[in-house]
Amino acid sequence: MSLLDMIKDAGVIGAGGAGFPTHVKLSSKSEYILLNGAECEPLLRVDQQLMEFYSKEILIGFEEARKLVDAKEGIIGVKGKHKKVIQILREKIKELEFEEFISVKEIPDIYPAGDEQVLVYELTKRIVPEGGIPIQVGCVVLNSETALNIYNASLGQPVIYKYITVAGDIPNPITVKVPVGTPIMEVLKLSGIEDFNDFKVIDGGPMMGPVMKDLKGSITKKNKGFIILKNSHPLIRKKTVTMERSKRINKTSCEQCRMCTDMCPRFLLGHNTQPHKMMRAISYNLDNLEELKNSYLCCQCNLCELFSCPAGLYPKAANMYFKQKLMEGNIRFNKVQNDYTVRNAREFRLVPSARLIARLGLKVFDKKAPMKEVTINSDIVKILTSQHVGAPCIPCVKIDDYVEEGQVIGSIPEKSLGATIHASIPGVITEITDEFISIRRE
Repeated sequence: MSLLDMIKDAGVIGAGGAGFPTHVKLSSKSEYILLNGAECEPLLRVDQQLMEFYSKEILIGFEEARKLVDAKEGIIGVKGKHKKVIQILREKIKELEFEEFISVKEIPDIYPAGDEQVLVYELTKRIVPEGGIPIQVGCVVLNSETALNIYNASLGQPVIYKYITVAGDIPNPITVKVPVGTPIMEVLKLSGIEDFNDFKVIDGGPMMGPVMKDLKGSITKKNKGFIILKNSHPLIRKKTVTMERSKRINKTSCEQCRMCTDMCPRFLLGHNTQPHKMMRAISYNLDNLEELKNSYLCCQCNLCELFSCPAGLYPKAANMYFKQKLMEGNIRFNKVQNDYTVRNAREFRLVPSARLIARLGLKVFDKKAPMKEVTINSDIVKILTSQHVGAPCIPCVKIDDYVEEGQVIGSIPEKSLGATIHASIPGVITEITDEFISIRRE
């Protein structure tokens, strides 16, 4: 069996949150392959620790991926502040004799350094086109945990575990490895908090992650971390404002200062993302959707809402409002620009992570979340059939079937984009729905 087939069978997907099936990404040919070790979201600590503790495995997985896409060079992007990690990686590259093909490049400690398009520019000086993807400029981007999963796949090990950081206003910030399908609440309680009535939980990082409406879900391959904050925290209040309320606030308060646009990471790369024009359209009830197609270019990094706007308004929400309108009208973005030049002001408008963390009111919570071995023996796990980009898996088990840990329980529909799912614990299938497969531990 080829390595690409082993990656497919192992159900490897983008572990940084996007969830794109890795076997499809590695079917392309590229000039560069890039490892995203930026982990730019505040408080998350997964990637930096994986690169420290599993450097050999990650590098071998990355090198195997480089050979699959026939890239002439593999570049690992790590923030310069992580000096220990950088030293470990460089020493391990030398030990493995990968120097000819793989190098580590230090990137600035800015937000959003981990955005694929920002990372591509920082590492190669190439600019991904508007609405495009890295392969269009000869690049493939992998997350460090994805590289680790590629290594594991080469040994016949499927993706049945996920690394998660739990951080925020909690007594016990921690990073753990847990079975896919574990109840989220069991992971959250590792924080040292038992009663969550006075808290809200952000699924992911504090910038892009949504506030969870309930805590009854299960861990998926895409989860990266959970930020726990009190209900009264300003970030929670900001993130829980409804679309209708954000529209009313935008309409009455926007002074068209342009800061949302001028600080936008994609605008600074030369794209025509202009959230201030979306704000203008809301203020003046402009409804010519053809003129608002640039809303498709928003990467939802949330810098405009949570940092740039001096009035604390909701430019991202304006983008999302018009993007939804466009989708409902089946109006698509058509790229008209071919050549891109980085804006001259970019180097002066990069946002330092420390400054962002202070603005978010998270400085006191910006602590280490050390990786610890924790055993969670859930009686029931729920493996979602759709935890990746593409079509949901088709169950290949029946109720009352006994399954071993690592056994395939859901396969990719024929001629569809998707990723295989596996049993993360040994046990009996107790429920099968369109959304999940439940396993009772035995």
